[in-house]
Amino acid sequence: MSIRPRQSLGQNFLHDPNMARKIVGAVRAPRDAHVVEIGPGEGALTGLLLERYPTFTAFEIDDRAVEHLRREHPALDVRNQDILQVDWTSVAEEKNAPLYVVGNLPYNITSQILFDLLDARQVVREAIVMMQLEVAERLVAVPRTKAYGILSVQVQTFAEPELLFKVSRNVFFPRPDVTSALVRVTMPADDGHLEAVDPVFLRSVIRTAFNQRRKTLRNSLGRWTRAMNIELEGDLENRRAEELTPAEFVGLARYLEARL
Repeated sequence: MSIRPRQSLGQNFLHDPNMARKIVGAVRAPRDAHVVEIGPGEGALTGLLLERYPTFTAFEIDDRAVEHLRREHPALDVRNQDILQVDWTSVAEEKNAPLYVVGNLPYNITSQILFDLLDARQVVREAIVMMQLEVAERLVAVPRTKAYGILSVQVQTFAEPELLFKVSRNVFFPRPDVTSALVRVTMPADDGHLEAVDPVFLRSVIRTAFNQRRKTLRNSLGRWTRAMNIELEGDLENRRAEELTPAEFVGLARYLEARL
């Protein structure tokens, strides 16, 4: 029996088997890893994932979808839980393995899920996730482009995003108004490039700089430069947020933090 779970999270469900196989084929999880599916819905990817990773875990918030998945796949570890409430470290400890995440992200909480995965980068090795093309393009955007912003810098600072391919709106039900894309987010083997900088402070610097992206850093970061009389190094005072690479933001945050 097919179901149509409620669209409370703004999610559209995949119904094209060829696209489902293409998505699952992009997962690079080794045998000693543990795969987690986000929001399987009626299970377009689930059966294919079970063939490759018979012990994987699925998190689904919709009650009817959970009942459907349990009927269709009795051996599946499916958990009726809000993905934003998942403790990724606990899941990795429970499974005693690094995590590989796959799923079609609900539109209105895509950024929140991505940030949660980045925070769990010590246990999450890779995420193969589908999202709006516009958001995917922001993830991989480069400096001095319109798409480059807070999401670009934060994701590229803590991981390596790659836009794999576009996904037509015609493969979803209901048919969305936007084109989607599949993205691979690979977590680094270590955080050595973030040495001597607080990630929370770094994110604050990034957000503050981009909140006034047309202003120079001396003005956009006035809470530190003017209020605390801190001068920025080199030509940074006259540059704008959209001109800095993620690595330069790390250096900037490290410089400011050392002087507070």
